[in-house]
Amino acid sequence: MKKVTNKISVIICAYTEDRWPDLVEAVESVLAQTLSPEEIILVIDHNPTLFERVQSRFPAVIAVQNSEAPGLSGARNSGIAAARGEVLAFLDDDAVAAPDWLEKLAATYHQPGVIAVGGSIEPSWRADRPGWFPDEFNWVVGCTYRGMPRSTTPVRNLIGANMSFRRRVFEDIGGFRNAMGRIGSFPAGCEETELCIRAHQHWPQKLIVYNPEARALHRIPFGRARPRYFVSRCYAEGTSKALVSRLVGAGDGLSSERTYTFKTLPRGISRGVGDALLRGDPSGLMRAAAIFAGLACTSMGYIMGIFSDRLSRSGGRIGENVVFPKNEYQI
Repeated sequence: MKKVTNKISVIICAYTEDRWPDLVEAVESVLAQTLSPEEIILVIDHNPTLFERVQSRFPAVIAVQNSEAPGLSGARNSGIAAARGEVLAFLDDDAVAAPDWLEKLAATYHQPGVIAVGGSIEPSWRADRPGWFPDEFNWVVGCTYRGMPRSTTPVRNLIGANMSFRRRVFEDIGGFRNAMGRIGSFPAGCEETELCIRAHQHWPQKLIVYNPEARALHRIPFGRARPRYFVSRCYAEGTSKALVSRLVGAGDGLSSERTYTFKTLPRGISRGVGDALLRGDPSGLMRAAAIFAGLACTSMGYIMGIFSDRLSRSGGRIGENVVFPKNEYQI
């Protein structure tokens, strides 16, 4: 594969005007990069009013509408279809890229065999970070979590708020699955996980690399700092993981989760208890309890996802609550 210079298309997807200040900040952070992108593509997910506002505010940015089903996967696919770069980088509409974000991503592609690169995502809380919220569950708010590598290294999958792929990935294996991922504020996910695993299976010798120096900040609104969102997001992650396991196989679909469950989380519980007993931090016990609760909710979501799929295959009614896509890749 060719090396990458500055031919990077940046794709940002948005669906609501409620996050307009965040979207403006996201675009401005890309415009201020030390390595200029080939283009910036703003994809608006079935919101004509927001589309017109984007066209007026950002005349130098390419604005397109999601031509597929509503949701983040369809919006990303619409951005992919419009992009011209050798590498396609994705930034969330409520994230802010560090000035050297693209420079760090591009440099990582100079390593042999790299087909995708993602970076670190630090949470930026609207209010103070809740004392009960464990670092091990930062993925609940789309951020880098405790247990991820601290240096540049190959990984199974990237996190959607800060990731990039060579164009060839989409040309050869297709785009994001439309029946997966977030739709509006519904807290589903794993569409990037499924895509990364599919790429691994297609090119076993190629690398998907995590570079923590390619940094971004992710704005966390008040509503996502509440236990109710934490629980619902964990449950939705479990049902999404059930779908990933069915599509790509449980071996690949749960490979990283085994290490996370049996090593990272027990250490987090011990750390929380230790913070409470040895360092006088009572919120440590709450963090330990949150880890238990998060694992339980995720596991329950996974079990219900598997159960619903089996019932749907046998004609049961419960399966109607969980949608499993056919073997289709729209782009």
